[in-house]
Amino acid sequence: MELRFDRLITLYLASPYLQLVRGRKRSIPILMYHSITDQDDSKLHPYYRTTTTPAMFAAQLQLLQDAGYTTCTLATAVNSLQFETSTSAKPVVITFDDGYADFQRYAFPLLQQHGFSATVFLPTAYIGDGPLHFKGKDCLTWAQVCELQRHGISFGSHTVTHPWLLELSVREIRDEVVNSKLTIEEKLGCAVDSFAYPYAFPQTDTAFKKTLHSLLQEAGYQNGVCTTVGRASRGSEPLFLERLPVNSCDDKALFEAKLAGGYDWIAQTQQVSKMVKARLRGLLGRSKPRVSNEFPGVRAHSQESGHAPPGPVRSESQSL
Repeated sequence: MELRFDRLITLYLASPYLQLVRGRKRSIPILMYHSITDQDDSKLHPYYRTTTTPAMFAAQLQLLQDAGYTTCTLATAVNSLQFETSTSAKPVVITFDDGYADFQRYAFPLLQQHGFSATVFLPTAYIGDGPLHFKGKDCLTWAQVCELQRHGISFGSHTVTHPWLLELSVREIRDEVVNSKLTIEEKLGCAVDSFAYPYAFPQTDTAFKKTLHSLLQEAGYQNGVCTTVGRASRGSEPLFLERLPVNSCDDKALFEAKLAGGYDWIAQTQQVSKMVKARLRGLLGRSKPRVSNEFPGVRAHSQESGHAPPGPVRSESQSL
């Protein structure tokens, strides 16, 4: 097995510490999958891999079932956290990004075998009447999406073209979040309330998050997920819920540790790292450009902070 510092810290520092802590806040794990396939992506660092073999996925579902977890929707999870209600003793949300066709071929039958449901987030430009491709993989067709919906699978928006939203104008961001939602609603004939942020979530960019939050609310989204690592809790922002990335490298020990909160330390580490980098940029006079001042939420933020209106935006480092 490849040596991983995040695994070592999780299993031998974070998890033992959690065993000593009492009265921890209630949290719900939201699992983030992408592709269920035997395709080899071993050239990538384990943290960045986005494929899970069908055999490993089946083993992970069995672990969830044996541990007493039952699946729920994002809406149910948010309601449970905010109002301290619960439809099950151990709820878990299973999500899939990018709408790959291998979800229907491999993931869906295994979910059915275990009595589990899932939410799939669709980049609508790559979902067509016939097979379309995204990142070299076949995507679901609208006929397949409709069939899966009839069998209890939920769908949400993953934008239209899966862009780096930080590189877009406010108008372009609005088009991405609104048009994808409208397309899915038209195809499925039901409301779409959930959104998944593509690529690395800019958790330290307050102005951008405020703008995006306003745009999502304006579009009618009720909940959403991002790539910030961790379990969702009552203090989580419902439109930017944390998730736990999962792939074939998550063996029994690491998978169980993630479910129990042993991997949540990653988010704090990443946030501190980004804050330090931002501070260094400031000291060197290399201020990072931000989102434009087109949207009222950003103007209000600028006025509150006393800073000048921010300029164009750029993407952060590559992530899932």
